[in-house]
Amino acid sequence: LPPQFSGLLGTVYRRGNLSFTRDGNSLLSPVGNRISLFDLKNNKCETLPLATRLNIVCVGLSPDGSLAILVDEEGAALLVSLIGKCVIHQFYFHKPVHSVSFSPDGKKFVVTKDNLAYLYHAPGKKREFNAFVLDKTYYGPYDETTCIDWTDDSKCFAVGSKDMSTWVFGAERWANLIYYSLGGHKDVIVACFFEENSLDLYTISQDAALCVWQCDTELDGLKPMPPKDAAKEKKAAEDDEELLEEPKGEEIHGKADPSEEETRNKVKYSRVAKYFFNKEGDFNNLTAAAYHKKTHLLVTGFASGVFHLHELPDFNLIHSLSISDQRIASISINCTGDWIAFGCSGLGQLLVWEWQSESYVLKQQGHFNSMVSLAYSPDGQYIVTGGEDGKVKVWNTSSSFCFVTFTEHNSGVTAVTFTSTGYVVLSASLDGTVRAFDLHRYRNFRTFTSPRPSQFSCLAVDSSGEIVAAGSQDSFEIFIWSMQSGRLLDVLAGHEGPISSLSFNPMKCVLASASWDKTVKLWDMLDSWRTKETFIINSDVLVVAFRPDGKELAVAALNGQITFWDHDNAVQTGSIEGRHDLQMGRKELDKITAKQAAKGKSFTTLCYSADGQSILAGGLSKFVCIYNVKEQILMKKFEISCNHSLDAMEEYLDRRKMTEFGSMALIDEGGGGDEGVAIPLPGVKRGDMSYRHFKPEIRVTCVRFCPTGRSWAATTTEGLLLYSLDSGLIFDPFELDIDVTPSNIRKTLSQKEYTMAIVMAFKLNEKKLIQEVIEAVPSSEVDVVCSSLPDLYVEKFLEFLASAFETSCHLEFYLIWAHKLLMLHGQKLKTRSVKLLPVIQFLQKSIQRHFEDVSKLCEWNIYNIKYALAISQQRGMKRAAEETPGDEEELDSDSDYLM
Repeated sequence: LPPQFSGLLGTVYRRGNLSFTRDGNSLLSPVGNRISLFDLKNNKCETLPLATRLNIVCVGLSPDGSLAILVDEEGAALLVSLIGKCVIHQFYFHKPVHSVSFSPDGKKFVVTKDNLAYLYHAPGKKREFNAFVLDKTYYGPYDETTCIDWTDDSKCFAVGSKDMSTWVFGAERWANLIYYSLGGHKDVIVACFFEENSLDLYTISQDAALCVWQCDTELDGLKPMPPKDAAKEKKAAEDDEELLEEPKGEEIHGKADPSEEETRNKVKYSRVAKYFFNKEGDFNNLTAAAYHKKTHLLVTGFASGVFHLHELPDFNLIHSLSISDQRIASISINCTGDWIAFGCSGLGQLLVWEWQSESYVLKQQGHFNSMVSLAYSPDGQYIVTGGEDGKVKVWNTSSSFCFVTFTEHNSGVTAVTFTSTGYVVLSASLDGTVRAFDLHRYRNFRTFTSPRPSQFSCLAVDSSGEIVAAGSQDSFEIFIWSMQSGRLLDVLAGHEGPISSLSFNPMKCVLASASWDKTVKLWDMLDSWRTKETFIINSDVLVVAFRPDGKELAVAALNGQITFWDHDNAVQTGSIEGRHDLQMGRKELDKITAKQAAKGKSFTTLCYSADGQSILAGGLSKFVCIYNVKEQILMKKFEISCNHSLDAMEEYLDRRKMTEFGSMALIDEGGGGDEGVAIPLPGVKRGDMSYRHFKPEIRVTCVRFCPTGRSWAATTTEGLLLYSLDSGLIFDPFELDIDVTPSNIRKTLSQKEYTMAIVMAFKLNEKKLIQEVIEAVPSSEVDVVCSSLPDLYVEKFLEFLASAFETSCHLEFYLIWAHKLLMLHGQKLKTRSVKLLPVIQFLQKSIQRHFEDVSKLCEWNIYNIKYALAISQQRGMKRAAEETPGDEEELDSDSDYLM
């Protein structure tokens, strides 16, 4: 069964609003067309297995935390269950949406688009066929609406607009509330907030001004509309609906300048104060704001990366700090008011800051430019990535967090790899250096350079971790260094074109090098680096890879072919014509069709699976292909993205975007609006007209299989995508018999025939049942059961143990099983070591992770016990002179108890 999408690493935030969950411990962050959930308490990140058609621009979270509405750039919305992690309903708003907000009671939600506000019935509160039922449409602002905020009792909501006005609307019709605009600002309204249990309002504009509005009426003072008037209005609305093709809900029109008669005995607002933020520079616009009603805490973010914390209504400054030099795009405060989340779309930064202790709860940032290369650690626990921004990042696959970033390179990183120990990361760069990083001390302990400056395009390290090789793209040479001494051992010349790829044979001291000169050369390390063999390929060679057992070599060339070689006998064993499988898309500005463009495209990255039976291949398209090497057929194509905000996603251009003058994509609207940079050109008042929008092209730069054989990863324009085998929901029986049923298995178990019960459980292959059977075996019987277990089931047992270690709390019990199985069947397993290697590495990864966690806890407990003993002994010595012998005996027994 094919792997399923399991996670997105390398990108933590793109654009859109951040939202804390109801308990305040998790954060929802839009990442392109996907959504990531950061569990801040357990330090884990999960990307939901769903995607919108375009980039997500706003997220609305229901008060109970079970539903979310995701809206993309064109107004297409998904109603998502955060419990089931699935799409419940799809809806199209027809135009871009600026913000979505649920009412505090969860019965309604407001959507702002154009200059209107739409009130919908919230889905899930009653049984309905359509999940999005429009209740009311509010007219009032002249320009686009920007923000929403609700009163605590869900009676009213405020809407801010680009016309510098704020409107207060009622969710129901109130007799003494008329809808008119609140002015007082000279720029676009960024945010508006109600005070707790009050109609008092704060409005904040882009020119960093805050207006405080006082209302003469309490929330309880709102009078419901008389039944007669309400019935008339309802009938009028129904008559209007009959004339229309589809129901549009009730239309409510506000007045910008009501007369005195209309405002008499009605709710009145008066501006009691106006404050100005301490701006740094003339063009430091306020870009985001959030307010916590219970603690009266206002957080504001600016285009320069500065943020302020103020206490309202007195406007007392608490903090003023800078998190980056980029525009703060979104701010959110959790329910307790302790944690503040910041999103910077320019650098892809996501920060969660605890303002009282002035410390970071979460600090993550993806690669600024696209990722180029990736490598798995030998146990599959970590992934290292290199990007065009010159950074090398190491990610934890279980938590999906980056835990160390190395910034020593001065130019783009072209290749990264781990040594066989898993504690050293190597990276090659266009700045002419290969650097080695220590994952114990997090430092750059070796820097390898060439005699003449060269741009390194590829990198390889041998299985012992002692020999480092890097290929140059300008001098056509391969440089060999010693890891131990850091000295240059040899320079291998012979290629007549740039070196495109290097790979060491895992089992022998042989290096394979691929070049644009249409050759693959094998260099023998034991024979003074002489050329052992040269393979002539029909086209420029782009990538070369050895099978994990070292007996086969795969080569991908510019003509789209993947060829397989028996390198010992210099014989080609097979080939795959992969150009048609790439299925290129057509870019918006391409003059030729995708079919014609595909003739010049090929695979740029290759990787064997852990068992060597399959090969992964990717290139400049949205597909990753997996082939069976023996049969030379395509097994599956993975579509890595459905995000149409990226270029080259569709095979045919959209005719609606074509005019007599060419594609609409040629018309660049520039960055005159919100997306403009902070510092404009001289004389430009709004944004920077020299700023240009661009659509990144979808591509796969590197694919790698996990050594455990359970997952594979790809670096793409979207980020680092992980695909893994999800066996939890799959019925996959093994040698199933008619008598093998759950009731029969439990019956066998009750008769204490443990080995038979385990074999039957593995035949049915249901994880929960296997766990139930194994945990029912007494620890004293483990030795006997292991010795009588058939060889065929030992491998399956080890695989189950490896997966069980990740979730079970019975650590010692499962460790006993693993120890006994390996001790009793070790010799037989050794004969099938190549086939079993992924399973053993998966087991090692699981045990290693627990060892690291438990050893830290044990060391801390030992230290605490020693400290407690030292204190008790110190006190005991002081009391010894005063106390009776009987008391001394009691003290000794107390210390023994502590021991």
